[in-house]
Amino acid sequence: MTIKEIKEMLKKTVSEEELDSLKQDPRAGVQKLLISYHKRQAKVLEKKESFLKRFSYEKEFWQKNQCVGGVDEVGRGPLAGPVVTAAVIIDQDFDLLDVNDSKKLSPERRLKLYPKILEEAVSVGIGVKSPAVIDQINIYEADRQAMAQAVRALNIKPDALLVDAMDVSVDLPQVKLIKGDAKSNSIAAASIVAKVFRDKLMDDYAKIYPQYGFPNNAGYGTKEHIEALKKYGPTPIHRKTFAPVSDFFK
Repeated sequence: MTIKEIKEMLKKTVSEEELDSLKQDPRAGVQKLLISYHKRQAKVLEKKESFLKRFSYEKEFWQKNQCVGGVDEVGRGPLAGPVVTAAVIIDQDFDLLDVNDSKKLSPERRLKLYPKILEEAVSVGIGVKSPAVIDQINIYEADRQAMAQAVRALNIKPDALLVDAMDVSVDLPQVKLIKGDAKSNSIAAASIVAKVFRDKLMDDYAKIYPQYGFPNNAGYGTKEHIEALKKYGPTPIHRKTFAPVSDFFK
């Protein structure tokens, strides 16, 4: 086999016999390919082990034949746009190894995972609270209400919830996890769904208010956003109670 053919072969599943045969190949190029292959396999194994570890909280409920949902939010800090939450129920068959805390993933990776999560999840619910609601009842309460909305939107009622450091106002047992999106696949899946959903909303708002750079900042107070605020003033989707937006309403 040529080195090019071996390179293509090593992109797929390779048997131990084939690996043993390649080890005997005297060509330096083949040995370099083998080293790269083993490094890739080690990374895959590490990713799989981390993924399985993030099922530990779910397994406590699955062992009791109970259904558990993960809940997370995005958009507490921006100056513009809604807060968005997601509730996601997954089961033992969920196998998307790349699912992790959405902040650790590139936008491209999140976009690819989003439809796969919707396909593999048992149920997904979304909650949205507008800037007007945030201004009326404060961001913490709006966040809680959006989480409850997401849980109620599930087409299956879970027996319990895994929540990223929040208390959801629904009558269900809840396990609150600090940085839960890095500890639970259910919460991680919810964080990705909420993030992609909200980013799409902000992209749509950018078509109405193009000067604020929402596709680049998702409503957060970047330099570009602040400069646009100073030049054009706030829009109807800006949060009036968040500084420096609030300065325009004094």
